[in-house]
Amino acid sequence: MAEGHVPVMPKEVLEYLQPSGGGIFLDGTLGGAGHARLILEAAAPAGRLIGLDRDPAALGRARKLLADQGARVVLFHRNFAEMAQVAAELGIAGVDGILLDLGVSSYQLDEAERGFSFRSDAPLDMRMDPSVGSTAAEILESAEERELERIFRDFGEERFARRIARRVVEIRRTQPLRTTSELAELVRETVPGGKVPGRIHPATRVFQALRIFVNDELRHVEEGLRQAVDLLLPGGRLVVISFHSLEDRIVKHYFREEARGCICPPRVPRCVCGHLPRVELLTRRGVRPAAEEVEANSRSRSAVLRAVRRLPSS
Repeated sequence: MAEGHVPVMPKEVLEYLQPSGGGIFLDGTLGGAGHARLILEAAAPAGRLIGLDRDPAALGRARKLLADQGARVVLFHRNFAEMAQVAAELGIAGVDGILLDLGVSSYQLDEAERGFSFRSDAPLDMRMDPSVGSTAAEILESAEERELERIFRDFGEERFARRIARRVVEIRRTQPLRTTSELAELVRETVPGGKVPGRIHPATRVFQALRIFVNDELRHVEEGLRQAVDLLLPGGRLVVISFHSLEDRIVKHYFREEARGCICPPRVPRCVCGHLPRVELLTRRGVRPAAEEVEANSRSRSAVLRAVRRLPSS
């Protein structure tokens, strides 16, 4: 694999995705291309892969790493929530398998200048695609206090969201927050016990919340899941890896809804919705990485894998 990148749960991804020769597979989150290469190897010699990534730097690395695969690979600078449009442009009606490895990549965390991590001092950017949208610094400078509180609470599950939002507004009156260190220090000084050494940095949830908001990640997850199930051929498989509870909750609930028959409210005596199950759950509970993998790759510890198979009659 590429230096600095270790794909999470590689054995489990192949087990549930089941790539094979002749199939068409879509990796909606190329990242370090580790999963993409494994899929191509398992689907050799005739299997093909469509790769998407919204991060142009990740896409550039993937092009180099997968250059030896020739015409078996086609890559796009797109968000995975645009997979239906990409498939239409390629004239592809359906695919045999889709992988979504959600959240921020190891490369993005390790590249200090991207501003995803408080472990290095850098501009507060956090955009996965640096060519579009507002930076985290711009959000912190312009959003009203109530909006900041909502961001920290809803996207970071931060219990001191109101206190942190109030402090951000107080500070920015004299000096806008521009760097990761400035924000991390503000949170550390604001939350109770923030200066006490601990395992989890007190700014972790705030950074997560800003990153999710800046990149509109949860809306893209919802839209991407819908498009993915629509795009699967009968018997095709969708594998999703999440790294925090907000993403995993969306995936779990969507998969359960699509695996159900009637979705009428309980008070309705007879089914009027006509909803039929579209997928079969392959993972009744989320699959977590083995202890050996977590020991070798600490970033895998929060990963949860869920998978479904498109039903032939749906």
